[in-house]
Amino acid sequence: MFPTILIVDDEPSILQSLSGLLTDEGFEVITANNGYEALKIIDAEAPDLVLIDIWMPGIDGIETLKEVKKSNSALPVIIITGHGNVETAVKATKLGAYDLIEKPLNIDKVIVAINNALNFRRLEEENRYLRKKTIEKHSISGSSQPVQTLNKQIAAVAPTQSWVLIKGENGTGKELVARTIHQLSPRAESPMIDVNCAAIPETLIESELFGHEKGALSGSSTKKRGKFELANTGTIFLDEIGDMSLVTQAKILRVLDEKKFQRMGGGRVLTTDVRVIAATNKDLEAEIANGSFREDLYYRLNVVPIEVPPLRDRVEDIPALVEIFLAEAATSNREKRKTIASDAMQILTRYTWPGNVRELKNLIERLAIMVQNDAITIKDLPASLSDPKTAVGELFSIDGLDKARMAFEAAYVRKKLAAHDNDVGKTAKAIGVKPSQIKRVLAKSKG
Repeated sequence: MFPTILIVDDEPSILQSLSGLLTDEGFEVITANNGYEALKIIDAEAPDLVLIDIWMPGIDGIETLKEVKKSNSALPVIIITGHGNVETAVKATKLGAYDLIEKPLNIDKVIVAINNALNFRRLEEENRYLRKKTIEKHSISGSSQPVQTLNKQIAAVAPTQSWVLIKGENGTGKELVARTIHQLSPRAESPMIDVNCAAIPETLIESELFGHEKGALSGSSTKKRGKFELANTGTIFLDEIGDMSLVTQAKILRVLDEKKFQRMGGGRVLTTDVRVIAATNKDLEAEIANGSFREDLYYRLNVVPIEVPPLRDRVEDIPALVEIFLAEAATSNREKRKTIASDAMQILTRYTWPGNVRELKNLIERLAIMVQNDAITIKDLPASLSDPKTAVGELFSIDGLDKARMAFEAAYVRKKLAAHDNDVGKTAKAIGVKPSQIKRVLAKSKG
């Protein structure tokens, strides 16, 4: 299909000659004698591009351009004028014109301008499509009331510049919420830079956040741009903000307040324009009470709080999530999509999912790979999910206090590990023990 070009000009000779030339170049051509007629044709025919003469009776080219952009903002418009000047060009560009061409027309310049404008529109359409797919990929799936409430909050805050504090257990999808907010924001064309506050060693956090000059650190032979510099005009996502040390919190607060910083070893003051989205699985108010988190930083970040619900509070979403994960696994593994039996699905909806959506996704991916049959049945599920007895019932069935205590400790540790991405260090910190104790509990349970 050839692109359709609408030519709007009150001079019949221009319409005739330009129509012939563009038709010879392979374009479909429609013509209009004035702005009113052009607006009607645009509504009826939906052309791919419009060429508009500036000086016409009735509404002129600039007014026609305004009306076109009101209802067809993505439609590329090229202005044609025999009275071109800088002021006209600036005004037309501000109103959304792609280009301005002066009469007498040079057909080569016209063709180049048209092709450039059409290519630009094609790229914009591809970007919109890719952004839509990215939003779909990173959005929280489900139709439960908690997810509907969450999506309404995301839709309300995303178009603003407000800072957001996302709260929720591990595995609930806090990063997905952050990415959706960024993709729906005015900053979507700029990057979203992630900072895992729990994973960066204290000795390197300043370099990671603010960068350093060549030679500022031992072994640093090149300059490094920090996260705040990389995120300029975009979004910085401070994940696990509750695990950041008090020293680093003070440095972050200063940058957030002043919007200025210096690279380590550098004297130049850099400015930063970032939207801040932070996330935590901790009760920051409790952390403030015990002296582990700065109150002033909390109130700086907690402009718009968003709570991501745990999976156990939206069990009605589990069947849909399972289907999504089965489809993803089939695509990833290039295999036939597996189904899941209804009794197996019932077991999945009754389980409490301490590791939340991440735990469910990992399980479905594992089952999709390991189960040889086309359907996943109840016998394929782990015993901890499919056994009809409750964990408490199992404990009471054990003879001997020591054995029951060992069984409880092992079950407790495994659930907590699942909730903390199987990270022994994080889990130990969360439950108040040393990592070696967790390893001993698991070793005893295997013995």
